[in-house]
Amino acid sequence: MEGLSPDPLRIRPLIERIERLGVTDARVLGAMTRVNRGAFLDDPVLAPLAMADAALPIPCGQVMLRPVTTGHLMQAMALPDDGSARVLLVGFGSGYMTALLCALCRRVHAVDRFASLIRSGEGRLARHGIANAELRHGDGLTGWPEAAPFDRIVLAGSVLQVPDGLLAQLAIGGRLTAPLMSGEGGTLASTGADGRITTYPYFPPIPGLVSGTAQAL
Repeated sequence: MEGLSPDPLRIRPLIERIERLGVTDARVLGAMTRVNRGAFLDDPVLAPLAMADAALPIPCGQVMLRPVTTGHLMQAMALPDDGSARVLLVGFGSGYMTALLCALCRRVHAVDRFASLIRSGEGRLARHGIANAELRHGDGLTGWPEAAPFDRIVLAGSVLQVPDGLLAQLAIGGRLTAPLMSGEGGTLASTGADGRITTYPYFPPIPGLVSGTAQAL
């Protein structure tokens, strides 16, 4: 990954904060240490905030999730140690989470409802030498059936319930991770193809995913 290493002195306080807030997976923390979040921001005014544990605006009215939220999502995925996983990411956004996953997985398929985010993301990943990702403009809540099955599926936005069509795209022994929202708040849930759910403490709010594709952007 070319030109993505952040300043180690500036990234260290953020990594320490993420650890204090419960992200302890060494592989996830290592990827977040190696991949510069600021490289995935379009607005240079926001660059000084890249090392802060804050959600940041990106084009199309979307947001880049807080680093601690991204860390918890990736930790709950329980990615294989050998880097062999094929992953579906629902909600490409800025491309930051895609880059982190590419550092830990064999292949990442990412879907976003905004065509302009996919177009700009393809160029950004290419500039940084990230070649093990494939992007698609589409309705992420319907997944990517042609590329299935996936070892892991992760939703970068909250849903009321996981669509059955996504569970059907899991490989045997696979896992789907998603923020689930209810009237009482949210939980982070990890689900196998058999429907068995494991929940994790979850506190930062995550914007909801919208079905369909955006027509104007």
